[in-house]
Amino acid sequence: MQNNLPKNYDPKSYEDRIYQEWEESGAFTAERDPKKKPYTVLMPPPNITGQLHMGHALDQSLQDVLIRFKRMQGYSALWLPGTDHASIATEVKVVEKIKAEEGKTKEELGREEFLRRAWAWKEQYGGRIDTQIRKLGSSCDWSRERFTMDEQCNSAVVEHFCRLYEKGLIYKGKRLINWCPVCGSALSDIEVEHEDKAGKYWYFRYPGADGSEGITVATSRPETMFADVAIAVNPSDERYKDMVGKTVLLPLVNREIPIIADPYPDPEKGTGAVKITPSADPNDFEVGQRHGLEIIECIDEEAKMTEAAGKYQGMDRYECRRAWVADLDAAGYLVKTEDMIIPTGECYRCHTVVEPRISNQWFVKMKPLAEPALEIARNGQLNFVPDRFEKIYFHWLEEIKDWCISRQLWWGHRIPAYYCEDCGEMIVSRTPVTKCPKCGSERMHQDEDVLDTWFSSALWPFSTLGWPNTESEDLKYFYPTGTLVTGYDIIFFWVARMAFASVDEMGESPFKYVLIHGLVRDAQGRKMSKSLGNGIDPLEVIDKYGADALRFMLLSGIAPGSDIRYSDDKVEAARNFANKLWNASRFVIMNLQDENGEFLPMADPSSAKLKDEDLWLYTRIKESLAEVTANMEKFEFALAAAKIYDLTWDVFCDWYIELVKPRLWNGSDEDKQTARYALVWALRDILRMLHPFMPFITEEIWSFLPKAEGAKQFLMLESWPEMPDFDAGESREVIETAQACIKAIRNIRAEADAPQSKKLHAFFVASGKEAEYLAAAKEHIMSLAGLEGMSIAGEADDTLGETMSAALPGIQIYVPLDELVDYKAELERLKKEQERLTKEVARAEAKLANEAFTSKAPAAVIEKERAKLDNFRDMLEKTNSRIPAVEAKLR
Repeated sequence: MQNNLPKNYDPKSYEDRIYQEWEESGAFTAERDPKKKPYTVLMPPPNITGQLHMGHALDQSLQDVLIRFKRMQGYSALWLPGTDHASIATEVKVVEKIKAEEGKTKEELGREEFLRRAWAWKEQYGGRIDTQIRKLGSSCDWSRERFTMDEQCNSAVVEHFCRLYEKGLIYKGKRLINWCPVCGSALSDIEVEHEDKAGKYWYFRYPGADGSEGITVATSRPETMFADVAIAVNPSDERYKDMVGKTVLLPLVNREIPIIADPYPDPEKGTGAVKITPSADPNDFEVGQRHGLEIIECIDEEAKMTEAAGKYQGMDRYECRRAWVADLDAAGYLVKTEDMIIPTGECYRCHTVVEPRISNQWFVKMKPLAEPALEIARNGQLNFVPDRFEKIYFHWLEEIKDWCISRQLWWGHRIPAYYCEDCGEMIVSRTPVTKCPKCGSERMHQDEDVLDTWFSSALWPFSTLGWPNTESEDLKYFYPTGTLVTGYDIIFFWVARMAFASVDEMGESPFKYVLIHGLVRDAQGRKMSKSLGNGIDPLEVIDKYGADALRFMLLSGIAPGSDIRYSDDKVEAARNFANKLWNASRFVIMNLQDENGEFLPMADPSSAKLKDEDLWLYTRIKESLAEVTANMEKFEFALAAAKIYDLTWDVFCDWYIELVKPRLWNGSDEDKQTARYALVWALRDILRMLHPFMPFITEEIWSFLPKAEGAKQFLMLESWPEMPDFDAGESREVIETAQACIKAIRNIRAEADAPQSKKLHAFFVASGKEAEYLAAAKEHIMSLAGLEGMSIAGEADDTLGETMSAALPGIQIYVPLDELVDYKAELERLKKEQERLTKEVARAEAKLANEAFTSKAPAAVIEKERAKLDNFRDMLEKTNSRIPAVEAKLR
């Protein structure tokens, strides 16, 4: 059996093995323990189409550092994983696969066969991201893993739909919705990404039906004119008050439409007159509703022109635009064009420009649901970290419109509505309806549409825990959850929807905190994207540096709500930190064992005679622990990571191990046992603090340390460190005095270019407490500063001769110059420098004396050469003056 860590740090040799041991042992499984407080984190379910990207790596690392910390604090900590069925994204993938392999459409396969293929695709590829998440060390409870379309979640979706319908909060009706012609489905408002793009305003004259000049309006979408049903003007606009009630002709089409008065048009914008097209614009739709206007559709679901467009029927909308504008211009109806920036809505999935369409869809009435969701944020049940993101939440819920929840897809939760083919009766039901309750017909069919993916995701906090079974033990114990970790880009997509669904069904906030993080950007601050080719595969980073290094880089560089820049240099620095810890731990373990690999005796904690350096380390760990714990509680993971880094690298590795080496190697048996004891408890506490950040390396090192009484199977199951109060006396002052003196002497040595191997004498002037600290620290100063002699006096010694000195608070340090300088080597160096500088002066003088140079070279070049000559002369003069002084020292 191996008794110590391998010489070289190689995370590949143990990371996968350790994760398998954790998972197989049930270490991730959360128990419903009445003696413990629950703490629940719900994993934002990645799409089954997804592959791990750097955003996932950040999200997973933040959740894991939190759940590992809470688990070690003694909570029954549940991190519940799962995946999302991702209606549109998955259907697109399956359609593409069938098309590529069989040359068929989904319609040719039929719904039942297509869904069979979709489930097969899910089984083949849906677990891919779960495997990748494991590579990061995510300690989630895989025994409770959920899928948004599994039996449990599906029953919750059906129940929630039916309850909302029964309360009158779900309805079906013809409304203007966002339509993606490529995905072939409706989109909710927040599934539309808005971007300002360069476009045009075309000004067209609509001639009066009575032969008058008519009225001019501007539009950015002339292809929608075929569906115009009115021209609206503001009733306060004096220019048009005599035209209200009259009619104009749709250019070339010659259909009469009325001029109406409505508050919607802005008299200051364009001509002040607006064409009203209820089927193509939500504002126009509202105007049309107010005035009882008809609705004409001129663009179909494939973004092609309908028969309402006459001879342009069948054309693509943009092809029609070009032809229609050309024809209107030729006929004299185009007044002018203006280049403008036009707000454009695109599908969040395929980035096709969406088309507003009148469609018979299912909607959720949002106002009654939004107010309770606002209240839980106002009264502190729901808290955003940082709190500035609360504004996004409030704004979206306060301005919310009814939510279109139906999608024209096959993959997803099918709407539980059933229709009688004979009498037209519609029934919403929790179970399939095979017989019409109105006419008795058995000719029934279910609604063809599926629900918006976010409808099921909104139920994630409680559907995953067993709802609608309110007697579910998991639901009663683990709900409400503790913290949701998510990106700022889905506050309204997901966070707000979980809030109102949870308050509606469970009567309280789904979580206490929402920890918001930003994006992972490249080293230049750019968003990672395929188009820029700057995406970084986390799995490749893990393969090269290890999961711990990637995690530590991400966690030590992120502040709540802010973006983080990725760079290989930062990951390499994190790996170097891991390597430092590895080597230090290896040294510790080696000094805990005899030549047979058996652990040597350690001091009894109750009677150990701790030295100044032990007590100093104890105070530093206690101080760091308090600060790190406070940072962790406030989600300040980067600050916590920085403090653990400093404690590990600077305090433990660079100072304490060096301070304790003489005791380990040359001390008495009692000293050695105490040193071994101090090393072990210090390393254990450091590993426990670092574990949530770097779980693999800490677990591996932990496995080689002596097992304490009552030790758990794994470090991940151990308790968060606790340090009792103790009296360290003035040990901290002693060691900090030693550190300051050692650094000062090392600086003197460096300034004098004295080799580290050269032993020196140092003279210290101090009194009072400082003299006492120096006396107590004498062995450490002599050992680590490379001294062979050290004297302490109350005042300076005038017989020291030439010295180099350093001043510290209450302490003066003097090192004789003769001890610092090797005069023979210095004389040799000075004569070489004299020879070099003499040649440089001669070269520069010759160049400046050369008329060919001075007559042709630019003035600035000549001046630069003169400055060089002056500098060389000055250096030569100083060297020449230094040589006799050094020669005198050698006589």
